[in-house]
Amino acid sequence: MFPLREPAAARTDTTFHQMLEKIRYEGAYPTRERAEDVTRAVLAALGRQLTGDERVDLAARLPFEAALVFTSQVPDSQPRTGWNFVKDLATRTGGTPATTRWDTGAVLATVAHLAGPGLMDRILAQLPSGWALLFGRAELIQAA
Repeated sequence: MFPLREPAAARTDTTFHQMLEKIRYEGAYPTRERAEDVTRAVLAALGRQLTGDERVDLAARLPFEAALVFTSQVPDSQPRTGWNFVKDLATRTGGTPATTRWDTGAVLATVAHLAGPGLMDRILAQLPSGWALLFGRAELIQAA
């Protein structure tokens, strides 16, 4: 892990409040508080999956508060597939796999937008199968 400070030039122009409002809209959550709870849970879980430069680069593109949640987690020794990520998060939060999949998609689509296509390509290359759809992308499989 690395210490976080908020250099203005390295952070996105999106505030945490704006990020939550986008997630609230995407997820059709009734309140900002519900969107924030979901966002914090998904970002913490994502923080347990990413390592290396991709982790550092993504943290730099998130609003400061979101980056703190994301980087406060120690990465797991073995990343989970997309579906196992959703099931694990559902167990941790007490949600169903279906609602957790919805929550994950609402948050990670916003994260993908903030990350940009180049960083998303690198993140998806690091993670096991099943993650592209969670970030709102098609899951492309190379032919043998």
